[in-house]
Parts: sequence; structure tokens; C-alpha cells
Amino acid sequence: MDIEKSLFALKDEKYAEFQAKLTPTVDKNLFIGVRVPDTRKLAKEIYKSGYYSGFLHELPHKFYDENMLHGLIVSEIKEYDECIAAVDRFLPYVDNWAVCDIMSPKCFKKNKDKLMDKIIEWSGSDEVYTARFGIEMLMTHFLDEDFKLEYLEIPANVQLEDYYAKMMVAWFFATALAKQWDAAIPYL
Repeated sequence: MDIEKSLFALKDEKYAEFQAKLTPTVDKNLFIGVRVPDTRKLAKEIYKSGYYSGFLHELPHKFYDENMLHGLIVSEIKEYDECIAAVDRFLPYVDNWAVCDIMSPKCFKKNKDKLMDKIIEWSGSDEVYTARFGIEMLMTHFLDEDFKLEYLEIPANVQLEDYYAKMMVAWFFATALAKQWDAAIPYL
């Protein structure tokens, strides 16, 4: 399967322009313009076909849409250790908030006992989007029934000055306030 060709077959120039405005840190010439629902559908097809392994190892990708597809394929991986390896291999190449935030591996929900160590590792990274991903996974998986007060220290200790890292910390605490008001309020 020619993945780049499949993405270009779904090209929408107006959507590419729209996405470029939302993601100003990426060169506007690197947007193909594939809508997210179409990218999700393609990711599921590629994952089910078993063809994904080669694509996931072909880093870095050239186009924004390839990175979005990559993040969505990683999110489909069912085996936890394989998924963690794929996330760790990809995070150094994530260079914008949209690709970072599209990744939400389904297998994490069933492996929370192992996930916290990775969240601590990712959140403590000096790389903006690695730290952002770690905080997002903390927010996604540990603000409900698995919540512990000490988890609030993880984003509170992020020292990155980057706008996108700070916005994720703010998003985390906004969500924490909504879900765990009494515990989160002292952090504000």
C-alpha cells in the first residue's frame, strides 16, 4: 500500500489551508489537507491490514498528514508493549500540538498499572511535545476513579516555558478542577 498516495487521494486544499492556520508552527506547504475522519478511517484500514509496521518505522515523515496518520495508527495498537515502543519511537518527531493531541492509544486504558511510570517519564522530558503527551495521558487516564493527590505534582513540576507545554498544563488543571475541585484548588 502506498500510504502517501492514499493520503493525496483524500486531499482537500481548503482544509489544508484551514489546518495550516490552526498549526502555525508547521510549514504550510507540508499540509495535504486530509480531514480527520478520513485519516481515522485510513488508520484503521492500515492497522487491520497489518501493513503499518513499515510505515511506523519510516521516520521522519515529510507531511503533517503523515504524522497525523502515524499518531492514529499508534492509537490502534492493541498490545501495550508494542504500543509503548511505537509511542517512544514517534515522540521525538512530533513537532506540533495537533499530532501530539491526536494520539490516544486505546490499550492504555487497560494498562494503567504500567502506564504511570511512562507518564512520569514523558512529563519530565525537556522535549515540549513529549512532556505535553505525558500530561495529556495523565489528564485522560488519572483524573477519575484512579486519581491520587500526588498526580497533581506531575504537571505542577513541568518547567518548560514553551506556550504549547504551558497550555497543556493549564488544560490539565482546568480539567482537574472540574473533576477533582477540592484537591486541585490549592495548586492555583
